Amino acid sequence: MAENKRTCLYDKHVALGALMSPFGGFDMPIQYAGIVEEHNAVRNSVGVFDVSHMGEVEITGPDAEKFVNHIFTNDIKDAEKGKIFYGMMLYPNGGTVDDLLVYKMGDNDLLLVINAANIDKDVAWINEQAEGYDVKVDHQSDYYGQLAVQGPEAEATVEKVLGIGCAELTFYTFKTTEYDGETIIVSRTGYTGEDGFEIYASHKAIVKMWDLLISAGVQPCGLGCRDTLRFEVGLPLYGDELSADITPIMAGLGFFVKLDKDEFIGKDAVAKQKAEGAPMKLVGLELEGKAIPRHGYDVLNAEGDTVGSVTTGYHAISVDKSIAMAFVKPQYAALDTPLSVRIRKKTFPAVVVKKKFYKKSYKK
Repeated sequence: MAENKRTCLYDKHVALGALMSPFGGFDMPIQYAGIVEEHNAVRNSVGVFDVSHMGEVEITGPDAEKFVNHIFTNDIKDAEKGKIFYGMMLYPNGGTVDDLLVYKMGDNDLLLVINAANIDKDVAWINEQAEGYDVKVDHQSDYYGQLAVQGPEAEATVEKVLGIGCAELTFYTFKTTEYDGETIIVSRTGYTGEDGFEIYASHKAIVKMWDLLISAGVQPCGLGCRDTLRFEVGLPLYGDELSADITPIMAGLGFFVKLDKDEFIGKDAVAKQKAEGAPMKLVGLELEGKAIPRHGYDVLNAEGDTVGSVTTGYHAISVDKSIAMAFVKPQYAALDTPLSVRIRKKTFPAVVVKKKFYKKSYKK
């Protein structure tokens, strides 16, 4: 079996005593001080994540915008430089290749930020679809490291500790700037429900910034709390709420699928599903008591029949409740529908609630 890759900060994580574990083909930090402490640091002050495992692919050339619009569900046509778009790449049947961010770097210059576990598959897919388009596909994942500085104090931290101006950025915008003699990218998106910035730079610059942040007392955060944070605000994780078998319509992400576009791969399939109704729908569930629903656990109706399954579940830190996201048959998707979840050999009563369990605090 191939060895897991390591990010440029691997030695830093080990030195800080992080619990390391494989994720998306990389050895990644799951936690340092503990998931609860790291989660609360991001909700209440600031934390820093190593997200250098994410993939970056730059698409340039005369057909770059036309091509990206062809493989992407959102619409980047006529977008201003500095804008970021969230959306998906789909298979012709509407299943999801990946969910991703598209950065409008310039005219016919787009940076695609993709999920770590999908890098090889995505790059192969992009190259395959590029045939017949006048574009250059430049896979840059080995060059870029990436930090995510997240929390209510993120803006002040990036400006003061790193000396990088970011206050002027609005939600889902970015800029390029100089740092230590190189051009870096700073964006404001966040995957935690809090205000946050992402910094893309060379490995050397990322290591330097990490050291400055840690020395300034910023809490290092692992993938454990990255998951609890994104889950509480109803954000999807590829492999749980999206996959080759899950369309954006099923996942409740139709807003990012622009059916008024001329065409994109998978358009017909998702348009049909939107018109006729999806076979399963993603819902929020709140369970009675402290039992924790996990990925793959069965969801049952009042008669005890299996009508769905859990995608992500936790005893949520910020709301102190046992909650889950789950795919259920559409007739059980209405708010307040009583259901139950089978956890090992017992069943626990649950009720359908909104997927956003905790209020987002983005600075828009």
